[in-house]
This record gives sequence, structure tokens and C-alpha cells, in this order.
Amino acid sequence: MKKMKLAVYALFIIMAAISLTVLTVGQASAELTITANHDHINIDFFYHGSSVSVRGTADPGTDLVIKITSPEGHQALRQKGKVGGVLWMNVATLNFERVPSLYFLTSTKKLDSMLTEEAMKKDVLGYKALSNHVGIEPVASQEERTRWFNEFVKYKENSNLYGVTSGKMTVSEKDGKQNYYVLLDWPYQAQPGDYYVTVYEVKDNKVIEQAQTKVIVQQVGVVKSLATMAKNSGAFYGILSILAALGAGFGVGMIFRKGGGAH
Repeated sequence: MKKMKLAVYALFIIMAAISLTVLTVGQASAELTITANHDHINIDFFYHGSSVSVRGTADPGTDLVIKITSPEGHQALRQKGKVGGVLWMNVATLNFERVPSLYFLTSTKKLDSMLTEEAMKKDVLGYKALSNHVGIEPVASQEERTRWFNEFVKYKENSNLYGVTSGKMTVSEKDGKQNYYVLLDWPYQAQPGDYYVTVYEVKDNKVIEQAQTKVIVQQVGVVKSLATMAKNSGAFYGILSILAALGAGFGVGMIFRKGGGAH
């Protein structure tokens, strides 16, 4: 009987400890929140990009990093070179693996002043960490790998799909909490799909908490119908495109005729 009582007491103590641990973790994570407006971006005929604001609360005195990425995947770039010393042509294909098509990062301070290199590498924060994370083939040396990664980032930045900034986040304290807010331009070049918005809470040069939400970009209306047609009925879509081009050309011709022709 005594053994049974001891077993019951031990079980009670274990359950109480587990409950206390769960409660503590819940309280810690509840301090960090994130919300993105325009979490559904619709692409229609009048779409030319949008904006996304990210806001939430965090523990006072902590630094913050916000990262927006697409799911990782494969991308290929054509490498150009001179053939016969005369013509510029595609001479090779560079394959990038585990790479996001979109990568935005903004922080309260510069990353290297907030986080250790190991902490940045763990959550793929910043271009250096992304460079170590991405696979690039074929490359003959580390120098060549670094050069092609930098070219890839430059290409993405010129397409408004990559960007790393600091000091642009608005931070204020109220009711014992730290409120943060940042407004980001959303590029029209971003493809339809799900994008992850993650906020990292930083203290003592390491990430102590994180929270995540989504931004969904989707085609709607006629744009969605045409995209579906192009995917499922390529031949019919091609004929329709030709007829539309001919119709547009005919309309322009009629306008010139009424205006007396070109001079």
C-alpha cells in the first residue's frame, strides 16, 4: 500500500512539473507576436505590386529580425561567355539548390552587431548565412562559388526579389511591451504562392524566440483563368494569343487610317 501511495505521489509530482514547464513555455512564447496585413495578395489585370506591413509585440529591450521568404527550391541561371572569341552565347548552366525565390530581411540593428555567426547560420539570417546554405553547381573553387552567389544576389536585388536592410523598423514601448512595425514594398515580380514571414527576438547575441505567419499571393479572375488555360490547354491558349495580337494590330491600323496615316 505504501509503495502504491509513493507511486501516486511521484506521478503527481511529475505531472505538476510537466504542467509548470508547459505553462512557462506558453508564457514565454506569448510575449512575441506577429501580424501581417495584406496576408492575401490578389493578382488581377490591374496588379502592379503591393505593400505588406508587419507588426507585433516583443519583450522590452530585445532586438528583432524580420525575414520574409518563399519555400526553398531549385533555380538555374545561364552562364554566358564568348564562343570563338567573337559571339556571346550561353556556355553553361549554374544550378542553385535550397534557394528561395524571394528573400527579404530587415532588423533593428546590423546583423553582425546583434548575432553570432553561428546564430545567423542556424536560422539562415543574412546573405553570408544564405550563401553557406545554398548549393551551387558546377563550381571549381570557393572563390568561383562566392562570385556566382554574389552575381545571383545582384540579379535578385535588381529584380526587387532580394533585400537586406537594418534600422528601418519602428519600435516603441507601451504597457510593459515592445511594439514593432515595418512597412515593406511587395514586388509584382513575386510569383503566386505562400510566403513565410518570421520574426526573431534577439538577446545576448542569440535568438531566444520566434513567431511566424504567412502571406499568400494568388491569381484571381481573368488572370487566373488565362494562367490555367496556358497550363492545361497550351494549344488553345496559343491560338487565342495569336487572335488577340491580330485583333490588336487591326485596331491600331484602323486608328492610323482614321488619323491620316503615319508621317
